[in-house]
Amino acid sequence: MVRASAQLGHPPTPTTAPRGLIVGNYCHDVLFHDGAPVAESLGGAVSFISAVLRGLSIPFGSVSKVGADFKYSPNHSPINVQGYRTTLFHAYFDSSGEEATAHQDRVLKRVAACEPISPSDLPSEPFDFGMAVGVGGEILPETLERMTEICSVVFVDIQGLIREFDPVDGTVRLVELKDSGFYHLLPRIGFLKASAEEAKFMDLEEVRKWCCVVVTNGKEGCSVYWKDGELGIEPFMANQVDPTGAGDSFLGGLVGGLVEGLSVPDAALLGNLFGSLTVGQVGLPKLDPRLLQEVKDEVQQRKIQCGLWSMSMGDEFKFSKQGGHDQFRASLAACNRLLAKPPYMMNSQMRSPA
Repeated sequence: MVRASAQLGHPPTPTTAPRGLIVGNYCHDVLFHDGAPVAESLGGAVSFISAVLRGLSIPFGSVSKVGADFKYSPNHSPINVQGYRTTLFHAYFDSSGEEATAHQDRVLKRVAACEPISPSDLPSEPFDFGMAVGVGGEILPETLERMTEICSVVFVDIQGLIREFDPVDGTVRLVELKDSGFYHLLPRIGFLKASAEEAKFMDLEEVRKWCCVVVTNGKEGCSVYWKDGELGIEPFMANQVDPTGAGDSFLGGLVGGLVEGLSVPDAALLGNLFGSLTVGQVGLPKLDPRLLQEVKDEVQQRKIQCGLWSMSMGDEFKFSKQGGHDQFRASLAACNRLLAKPPYMMNSQMRSPA
């Protein structure tokens, strides 16, 4: 069973609201459709996750690096590194691709890379949870190791561990997790999140012995694997426009739910909801404040139903579906339908490509 306690040698959880640390670089994302640039936005997993956690009123800090060319002003100021450009990705989509295989059909290229995040860049104080969410190779093994020392539980996105980049054109390719340099740290992390495509690059049966593995599968929802079992979590309906950041938003929702004390299945529902909201917009999603309040109200009602009276990561995560899980999903779906926005609405943070 995955635990978040001093039994793992981590700092004790304080009695105040859990506070998190997100580690990963911001980046500039440029979207190409049939070879032509169509949009540019703030990118990086940290940007999507921050939007979700902020929307759920979860306190957190972040460590990110950018270059002097950084174009945005996020709520958490990044470290500006002289002599480096902001990490830049070009994502190429073909209109002939099917929605179900949108990520597989996408060609992603890292055009520029900012400086990696080192252990010395991290704060020294303890955190209740940490999120290692690199996108461009900025998370180092020693940095992740340091996170496991200062955070009670660490959530990791596998994309930050197994991505490699073509030295000529920057095309992203994936390597086996065992060959990534991070494999020895698996027993020290709590949750590893991967897409269905990324999951092919690890031995799931082996990895689930060390940590909980959550695999996202687009419109099919997600699956949760742990040492003693597995379960599937239902998706929410979505009109997909741009899959970029859906997995990041999912992870933000999952963690937000766990921080609130929800069971893993309930928290994964919250993750699926935010993933579905993200694919309906281009770039960083604009989350309706009314929708966020409705979702937070439903989370509080669910906590009362399950006898959860405080905001806490808990000493042990609950993996079984509790009574009322299906009704909780229906309530979240109703919130989404009630306040749904037109799927092609452009985010206010989008820019026209130069």
